[in-house]
Amino acid sequence: MRQRQETPWHRWFVVSVYSGALLVGTVSHLTDLFVHGLSAHAAFAPRWLDLYWAALAILDPLALFLVVRGAWRGRSTAGVRLVCAVMATDLAANVYAVYGPLHSRVQDAPGLQRLLLFALFVAVTAPWLARDSRRAARAPESASRHACPAA
Repeated sequence: MRQRQETPWHRWFVVSVYSGALLVGTVSHLTDLFVHGLSAHAAFAPRWLDLYWAALAILDPLALFLVVRGAWRGRSTAGVRLVCAVMATDLAANVYAVYGPLHSRVQDAPGLQRLLLFALFVAVTAPWLARDSRRAARAPESASRHACPAA
């Protein structure tokens, strides 16, 4: 019988930060979608950008689910990869929106500042979390081979 290995607190901390930010993103994108429809930012954003932000209403909760499920089971690489992809594309889209159609700067966009901080956190922690998860995924097999037999 395979035992579930204890998840270290530092992995749960990183997953909690990911979860909190993805939950905020999910609520934000769902609110925009339900209140304003697919053209939530039509005043300044091109259609493709509005459609991308609407797609995040699906991608953010999916990434949240995969990261939490992966952390619980000790294999969070799919969730980590999706978080990285979402953050890279979301950051690029927001930088484009701020510097392009809005003709603004990072200093004047607190939402972009928060997104940049989270993207930096993901960039620093994602390689470690993926590596730690792969290590944890292999550990139960080797641990069960060396476990003491039940009396």
